Amino acid sequence: MSADHSFDGLADKFAQNIYGTTKGQIRAAVVWQDLLSCLSRLGDRPLRILDAGGGFGYFAQKLAAMGHRIELCDLSAEMLELGRQQIEQQGLSDRIRLIHCPIQALDQHVEGEFDLILCHAVLEWLSEPRQTLLSLLGFLAPGGILSLLFYNRHALLFQSLVVGNFDYIRAGLTKKRKQKLTPENPQLPEEVYDWLQRGGLKLIGKTGVRVIHDYMRHKQDQHEKFEDLLQMEQRYCRQEPFVALGRYIHVMAQRPLQNQGEMKRS
Repeated sequence: MSADHSFDGLADKFAQNIYGTTKGQIRAAVVWQDLLSCLSRLGDRPLRILDAGGGFGYFAQKLAAMGHRIELCDLSAEMLELGRQQIEQQGLSDRIRLIHCPIQALDQHVEGEFDLILCHAVLEWLSEPRQTLLSLLGFLAPGGILSLLFYNRHALLFQSLVVGNFDYIRAGLTKKRKQKLTPENPQLPEEVYDWLQRGGLKLIGKTGVRVIHDYMRHKQDQHEKFEDLLQMEQRYCRQEPFVALGRYIHVMAQRPLQNQGEMKRS
């Protein structure tokens, strides 16, 4: 079985590709709206937050600037170093702790439970996504929320269909040559939802990320009509059937409070 993917050697390129492009700007705006909704559910108080596989901590930095305390782990030392530089520049070093480790080894580095756990664009790079996700749920406090963003296999199939990439479909959506910034293991949404529910969580929101952008017939419109595009993305991203077409899906799930006694005994 293949090992989990690290972005050492690609940190700067990855950061630019994710947040320095039109697709990255849409992703950041849409997910941030969801995170603000999660924060409102958790109350007006400083939260303990875990950013699992968080790279250089794009959202961790924004959350720390609001007064929350973050534990940020990543497999890539280069991504964490990039994050450290940005965190120091913003004067947030006392609110963000950087941990160089895989998610599977978090229990050796952190203790206790978290009010909010972020796991964004990680599952599709893992050799064992289900097992890793379930281990992560053990850190979620009663009443806590998981913010999970994953690469949607259905969207990859649909885009391949509309562009006529039929050989790729017949090959099971597997490329002959692996591309370093293309996720290797897109996830089936219905499977991910099932994992979360079997893990004792209640689904409280689903958002499609890039429900329009990647399907636009004229690619120049992604730039020339960006403000309108972003508005439309935000308008339709939480409605079906558009959620299911998101290149990524952001699912939010909450651990019920009634599990508190059970969690303490375990």
